[in-house]
Amino acid sequence: MRRNIPILGYAILCVLGVVLAKADVLDLYMQIILMFIGINVILSTSLNLVNGYMGEFSVGHAGFMAVGAYITSVLNILLFTNSSVFGPPVLSPSSALILFPLTLLAGGVGAALAGLLVAVPSFRTRGDYLAIITLAVNYIVKSSIENMQVIGGARGFMGMSNVINSMKEVVDLPWTLIWVFISAGLTVVILQKFVSSTYGKGIIALRDDEIAAEIMSVNTQRMKVVAFMLSSGLAGIAGGLFAHVLGYINPGTFTIMKSTEVLVMVYLGGMGSLSGSVLSAIGLTIVLEAFRPLQVYKWVIVPLLLILLMLFRPEGIMGHRELTDVFPRLRQLLGLKPKLSE
Repeated sequence: MRRNIPILGYAILCVLGVVLAKADVLDLYMQIILMFIGINVILSTSLNLVNGYMGEFSVGHAGFMAVGAYITSVLNILLFTNSSVFGPPVLSPSSALILFPLTLLAGGVGAALAGLLVAVPSFRTRGDYLAIITLAVNYIVKSSIENMQVIGGARGFMGMSNVINSMKEVVDLPWTLIWVFISAGLTVVILQKFVSSTYGKGIIALRDDEIAAEIMSVNTQRMKVVAFMLSSGLAGIAGGLFAHVLGYINPGTFTIMKSTEVLVMVYLGGMGSLSGSVLSAIGLTIVLEAFRPLQVYKWVIVPLLLILLMLFRPEGIMGHRELTDVFPRLRQLLGLKPKLSE
């Protein structure tokens, strides 16, 4: 029973958030901030799998986010709305309430397949060279979308708010907030289970010494493919949610600046720490929102934060530790197994 306490606690928080939103205690602005926090939690924890746990250096996470955002958006507009581009809906608009998770998952699958563009070159490259490849993939995705006029090209793509409105007509709830909460919680649970498994330990072995891992019969190529595809797929799901929060997407959103923002979250929280990624996603989202009046100067402050972090605390807030390592009683409260050293 104690093993279900974290999931039960998170479910209670989700229900409480929905109730507060429904009761107008949380206004639309606060709901949007909470949704951005949830999306950033997905982005930072998924990138931490590659940059932190596997020890690679990916700087193109925004590209995979773009793939998921466009695939999910196009599917939802095609299936559930009357569009000037795609014509009448293929399915009843009310069916979006049931099928939205599937279109969101389809965006994640598409982004995971795009992750192969990085996974395969990673067999022969590491470090700075792999970073250049991920950056190139980011620009390939962005440039490809800009030249697809059927989905708006450089002008962008819109209409996703109609899908959310269709769901609200069936049951009047803040559905975007609900799906963001559910997706963020599942992401953290999936990644925690993954990195704690025997398979996940193989990915950590790659970070420590790839040659030694191969000698110990770790299939390094398969590990890289799984890690990159899982990380990219989760970024795609975050992109799909991001598109439906705004109701509009533009390829100019998914540039190196967006990838840098996610990188700052990962390094600020700590490499190889899911708790750190969650804390930094929450903190940095609030800081960026506070700096919004500064407009372009915000993008001077964010890289400056990364520079100061590398100089004075290169291991980040949590380092390689989790909250359960800092507060051992929390591990007991959550019903987790004690570490061997305890």
